[in-house]
Amino acid sequence: MTVDPAPSPARRKPRWTVVAWLLVTPGVLWALVRFFDLDRGPLVQALAFTPYACGASLVPLLLAAVLRRRGPVLVAALTTIALAATVAPRALPSPAPEVDGPALRVLTANLLAGSADPALLVALVRAERVDVLAVQELTPQAATALDGLGLADLLPHRQTHPVEGTTGSGLYSRHPMTDGGIRHLRGAWGFTQAYATLAVAGSPPIRVESVHPAAPYAVDQVGHWRADLAAQPPATPRGPLSILAGDFNATLDHSPLRALIDTGYTDAAAAVGAGLVGTWGPYDGDLIPPVTIDHVLVDRRIAVRAVEVHGLARSDHRAVLADLRLPGR
Repeated sequence: MTVDPAPSPARRKPRWTVVAWLLVTPGVLWALVRFFDLDRGPLVQALAFTPYACGASLVPLLLAAVLRRRGPVLVAALTTIALAATVAPRALPSPAPEVDGPALRVLTANLLAGSADPALLVALVRAERVDVLAVQELTPQAATALDGLGLADLLPHRQTHPVEGTTGSGLYSRHPMTDGGIRHLRGAWGFTQAYATLAVAGSPPIRVESVHPAAPYAVDQVGHWRADLAAQPPATPRGPLSILAGDFNATLDHSPLRALIDTGYTDAAAAVGAGLVGTWGPYDGDLIPPVTIDHVLVDRRIAVRAVEVHGLARSDHRAVLADLRLPGR
């Protein structure tokens, strides 16, 4: 009987080097997809969880360090730094423009096909002194319930398009509204978006739209998602002020949303260091960690003073409240 000799340290070393590289590779690929805007197909859904991937990237870094593999340690460290550079700014407040106009409090809420608790939403509007409410998935029953609970008195001006199911939209305001309408997106779901121009005393007119592009819930929906995001109204830095508020079905790690912001918007939550607060999930009880897909995008000439996220019973989304200061006339 013969006994095989134990592997020598020289033979064990390549094996653990391979293990270290295998541990590091997923994070490297994630960072490459994020930095080179390769969000296509199933990668779109994955990128929504980039903040979690950033935290998880510390695990292979530590394991590679324990294995004492310099190359993997260096690559893992660079990966963590790269991902942190994309995520960390959302948790850090940025300087706001100096403006002297009136305040404007904007609230957006996805009603989940009208099933969200209307009493809770109206109570939130009343308690937080909301000036503008943008809702998505507004149904006729939800619209009636909201008015019956006092929304018509709190926000008497409106542009609404209630529809059974998930395609309805609404915009309610304390201030007068003009040039209102309903935009029909071309995505497979046919979502609609209510819009109007607000007349706020002491400030230039502001165009506001309740945003709801298609969701990239399956690979065959990604094209509709990209088209709907590309169809959102860009900012006009040398023209009228604009605010987009709603369920964008996209996080700041998705290139179509970043392209829209780059036209001259600021993500309100990220501007005040609240950009990592989740607004959607779990869905249908699935163990999906929250992601940030509901946003208030404001013209960069508008100052963001605070952003809060509020739970909304019977909806899988949370409401986002942005406290803004507008430029004066």
